[in-house]
Amino acid sequence: MPTYTALINPIAGGGRADAVWTPVAEALSRRGVTVRVEMTRSREHAIETAAAAAQRGDVVIAVGGDGLARDAAAGVVPSRATLAIVPAGRGNDLARKLALPADPDALATLIADGTRRTIDVIDAAGQIVLGNVYVGVDSVANEAINNNRWLPGLLVYHLATVAAIIKWRAPTFTVESDGRSQTMRAHTVIVANSGAYGHGLQIVPSAILDDGVLDVMTVADGPRRKVITFMSKAKTGSHVDSDDVAVHTAREVTISADRAVPVYADGDLLTQLPVTIAVRPASLSLIAPSA
Repeated sequence: MPTYTALINPIAGGGRADAVWTPVAEALSRRGVTVRVEMTRSREHAIETAAAAAQRGDVVIAVGGDGLARDAAAGVVPSRATLAIVPAGRGNDLARKLALPADPDALATLIADGTRRTIDVIDAAGQIVLGNVYVGVDSVANEAINNNRWLPGLLVYHLATVAAIIKWRAPTFTVESDGRSQTMRAHTVIVANSGAYGHGLQIVPSAILDDGVLDVMTVADGPRRKVITFMSKAKTGSHVDSDDVAVHTAREVTISADRAVPVYADGDLLTQLPVTIAVRPASLSLIAPSA
């Protein structure tokens, strides 16, 4: 039987990660699974702890949101070890994309059985990302979301997005994809591996986790009121039918702009522009239902 190390982010989901983990841990214990538990103290600590566990040959369980899953993966990928996820954040978009069961007993069964699939990861500014890298009005909104961690997840996503749109002015982006270059005024540029973010939005519905390419979405400049409509339609993915939206695939993308814009990845600040983003195909083994 494999050995396990669980990383728990104590502030994930407004501090509910431990409560989410407890019934899963109890269900694992009933199946004879013993888990070493580590409370993470920082992003660096999460990566280091995951790396140490992976080097021992442990399955690493990330108990938190998309950010902890990303950080745990950064520790796991170099050792070609396996990652499991217990979704306990505010958004949990990667877990939703992977169709992880919400029931603690079913999730424990999946983890104990060890059903695996292999997915691509993103290398952005030298860091591992699992879901998406985004820059524009959505990354500015993400800053506000992270500054209001005491608000309920869905509420703060809506409020922060509206507040960001009110103050927003579209930059001029230059997007270089596999040697092709495009310059345009745009509200946002998203480089997607999972295509899901923002507490359930299907922002790039064509993105597939294991197809060896990244889906690049640009949303051209237009009236700011249209951005609100865009975000509403993104719940179902119908926003891609808009004339302002374009999607193409690439293996490497470099984004720059005519002013400073923060670059976010899976809910956290990654860097400032410019940024280079590349796919690393089939780099992460995950405990998850088959695709």
